[in-house]
Amino acid sequence: MAGTDKVAIVTGAGSGIGRVVAIALHRDGYRVGLAGRRREPLEETLALAGATSDTMLPLPTDVADPLDVRALFKNVNQTFGRLDVLFNNAGIFTPAAPIEDVPVEQWRKAVDINLSGAFYCAQEAVQLMKTQSPKGGRIINNGSISAHTPRPLSAPYTATKHAITGLTKQIALEGRAHNIACSQIDIGNAATEMTERFAAGVLQADGEKRPEPLMDIQHVASAVVYMASLPLDANVLFMTLKATAMPFEGRG
Repeated sequence: MAGTDKVAIVTGAGSGIGRVVAIALHRDGYRVGLAGRRREPLEETLALAGATSDTMLPLPTDVADPLDVRALFKNVNQTFGRLDVLFNNAGIFTPAAPIEDVPVEQWRKAVDINLSGAFYCAQEAVQLMKTQSPKGGRIINNGSISAHTPRPLSAPYTATKHAITGLTKQIALEGRAHNIACSQIDIGNAATEMTERFAAGVLQADGEKRPEPLMDIQHVASAVVYMASLPLDANVLFMTLKATAMPFEGRG
């Protein structure tokens, strides 16, 4: 691991994209705060990284709870002394349903985690980054291909991911005055536990189910580390990283 004084927070760090990005940032020399709802998966991420509590800090956090989020950032700041990168990754899918049949509780859950959670984390990150010395930092939001083009029966997920695009632009605009850059990575069909089912067939816009190709999740980790590595006077505002042959261009 290269030695640096840089510090990152990764939300949703107990599995999937969050886990591989947290490990990759650690290998690149970052001290990393690991946020997720349960401690055990965060401890597994720490072990897989070959890290110690001096360089990785598991912090059980519900991003939908602004008090939990405030405690997360306070703990990381008190332990590591600053924050250079936030990877705003925590999110959920909701069960497929026609828009008229989406239960209110599923809509609220998606908004609370996918959108409000990202907003609360961004708020805390900006407040910290603008007051620390040296000032500044980078926020990287995990968008989705669904931030551009919806899948069938996915109104809550699609709406929240479109909203992340607006949040990214707003943070990027307001962050200029404080040396804070904001980026968004829109990921399509990285191989995770949640996308395993894609190989068996995914509902398409024409009503048929067809298998979809996946890509190695390590490509996502490499992309996020690259985005994080840029000096703060340069920024990848949006990056789309997808399995080449997956349906996106026209969702076909």
